[in-house]
Amino acid sequence: MLPSSLQISIVTYRPDLRILERVLRKLELAIGAARAAGALKSVHLALIDNSEDAKVAQQVFEIGKARFNDAGVRLILRHGHANIGYGAAHNLVLHGTGADYHLVMNPDVEVATDALVCAIQWLDAHPEVGALAPMARGPDGTPHYLCKRYPAVLDLLLRGFAPGLVRALFRRRLHHYEMRDLIDVKPPREVFGVPALSGAFMLVRREAIDRTGGFDPSFFLYFEDYDWSMRLARITTTAYVPSVRIIHYGGEAARKGWRHVESFVKSGVRFYRKHGWKWL
Repeated sequence: MLPSSLQISIVTYRPDLRILERVLRKLELAIGAARAAGALKSVHLALIDNSEDAKVAQQVFEIGKARFNDAGVRLILRHGHANIGYGAAHNLVLHGTGADYHLVMNPDVEVATDALVCAIQWLDAHPEVGALAPMARGPDGTPHYLCKRYPAVLDLLLRGFAPGLVRALFRRRLHHYEMRDLIDVKPPREVFGVPALSGAFMLVRREAIDRTGGFDPSFFLYFEDYDWSMRLARITTTAYVPSVRIIHYGGEAARKGWRHVESFVKSGVRFYRKHGWKWL
């Protein structure tokens, strides 16, 4: 296979700078490994800051410049706009370079050193697949289930807001929603036709981006990844590939305050109005 071109976009909003520095350091290692393996020919990295604070944006960009200025990676730095939302911020650069693949990534995701090698080589070998999701674990090693089945309203309420005792009563249901029956297998295996991918890490083929247009900017925060997954599934195949490994920091909307809860509910209503309600 000929080496591929890759664009990566990371959207920040008042990020934990220590985590961001670690994330970019791991990303640099993964890019270097992919180049050494002959999987990559060029890389563009876009850092888009939504913080509405020039000082925060400057700190983000200084970390990026310190890590990548001499690494053969072309940096694209965007700030000074309003907080336009997660998907809309990625859209600012999604079509910019025409790269073979585009990686949408959170600023709280650490990639394994071989993650990009595995992901690009796997997609090169599976041209029928337009978007890929990784195996994810938390910083303590616990599994994070980023792939989901089509969500019922009850699933979202239980997973996002229910106390632990209530969740335990619905454990089998939540495990089904999180696709654990297909993901928690030994040895780990690939899963094709994943209904809902996570915007924490989505590697998407150029043709699939061009045919779907990227994120729907009407989703300010939450569900923009589920919406894009639904549209991707209409024109291509999506897949979970466990050889692509990440560490994912992050939390649920209920633990981030009422503004996040409000955004979650509004985006959820928009998602169901667009793709169909499923209550139970």
